[in-house]
Amino acid sequence: MAMAHAHGNDDLFKVVDELAPLIRQHADETERERRLNPVVCDALRDAGFFRMLRPASRGGLELEPVTEFRVAEALARVDSAAAWNVQISNTSELFGGWFGEAASSEIFGLPDTITAGAFNPHRKAVAVDGGYRVSGRTTFNSNCRAATWLIGLADVYDGNELRLGPAGEPETLLMAVPASDFEIVENWNTIGMRGTGSHDVDVHDAFVPSERAVPFGPLAEPSPSYDNALSRMAVWVATGSFAAVALGIAQAALDELEELGSRVPAYTQRAIRDKSVVQLRFARAEGMLAAARLFFHAAFDEAWASVGARGALDMSEKAQCQLAATTAVLTAVEVVDLVHACVGTAGIREEQSFARHFRDAHVITQHAFLCEARLESVGQIRFGLDPDWSFFQL
Repeated sequence: MAMAHAHGNDDLFKVVDELAPLIRQHADETERERRLNPVVCDALRDAGFFRMLRPASRGGLELEPVTEFRVAEALARVDSAAAWNVQISNTSELFGGWFGEAASSEIFGLPDTITAGAFNPHRKAVAVDGGYRVSGRTTFNSNCRAATWLIGLADVYDGNELRLGPAGEPETLLMAVPASDFEIVENWNTIGMRGTGSHDVDVHDAFVPSERAVPFGPLAEPSPSYDNALSRMAVWVATGSFAAVALGIAQAALDELEELGSRVPAYTQRAIRDKSVVQLRFARAEGMLAAARLFFHAAFDEAWASVGARGALDMSEKAQCQLAATTAVLTAVEVVDLVHACVGTAGIREEQSFARHFRDAHVITQHAFLCEARLESVGQIRFGLDPDWSFFQL
C-alpha cells in the first residue's frame, strides 16, 4: 500500500488516522509472527514516519522532539509495535552526525532507508587495511527484519589484542552494516512488545570500511548535514522517543476502558462505568497520565531551547530529560495497571487489547534507557555525584 509522503506536522497525524484501519487489520498477525507486517511497514515508510528525525537536507522531516513524540504517541495508541519500530529507526537517524558526509549519505540518504540496531554487547572490530573485520552478536534489535542498515558499537582489536585509549578505556567505534552482512537470530520470545521483532543479530567477519566505522564519544562537531540541534541532543531525544510509546499505550488503555464502560460484568447488575471504584480509578489514571505527559513535553521543550541557545545540554538538563522520560514510562505502567484492575476478565482475553497493553507497558519498563534504575542516576546528579549511566557523558 503506497501513501503520499507526509510533508507537514498536521499531515502526519492525519496519516496516522488514515493508516489506523490497515495497522489494526494486521495487529494480531504482527503480534503472532513477532514482526511488523511488511505491508504496514511499507505504508509507514512511504508516509515518512521512519524519517521524522532525519535532517531535511537528507530528505527527512527534521521534526522538533516534542512534535515527533506526539506523533509517536498517536501511532502507539493504534499499535505499540508499529510505533516502537518507527521510533527505533528514528533514533538511529540521530547518530548520523558521527559519520562523515559520504557515509551518512550512503546510510541515511535514501527514502527507503530503515535502520535498526543496538549498542550492547559491543562487537569485535579487527583493524585491517581500509577498515575492519567485524564479528559479534547484539541483542534487542527491534525491526531488524525490515532494516536496510544495522547501527551498533564495536571495540577495536589489533589482531587479538584490545586497543586502548589514552585513559585505558577500549577504543570504541560506531558503525553501520548493510542488511546483506548480518544474520537474524530468531529468539524474540517475550511476554510483551512481541510485534517489534527485537531479535538478536549476528555479524560474522564482515568488512566495514573505515568511513562507516567512526570513533564514538561526545559529539564535538557533527558532520555538516547533521549540524543541528537534534544531533546535539541525540541520546536524549532517543530516550524520549521510547517513552512516547509508553504514553500512547497507556492512553489506548484509557480509551478502551471508556468504550467498555457500558458492559455489565457477569454475576452483577451494574455497568462497569457505574461502579464508584472504576470512576475513581479512571479519573486518577487520566490525571496521572496528563501530568506525566505535561512534564515530559515541558522538559524536552526546555532542553530543545537550551540546545538552540547554547549548542549543548548541561548535566542538570540531561538529568531532567531522563527524569521526565522515566517518569512517563513508570506512570504509563501505573495507568495500565489501574485500567487492568477495572476490566475484569476482559483483561486476560487475547481477543481484547487490555492484556496486550498490560504486557507491553511492563516490558518497556525494563528498557535500559527508561527503567527505574535510571532514576538512581538522576539522584546522583542532583546530589552532585558522578552518574553511573555512561550516556550522560555524551
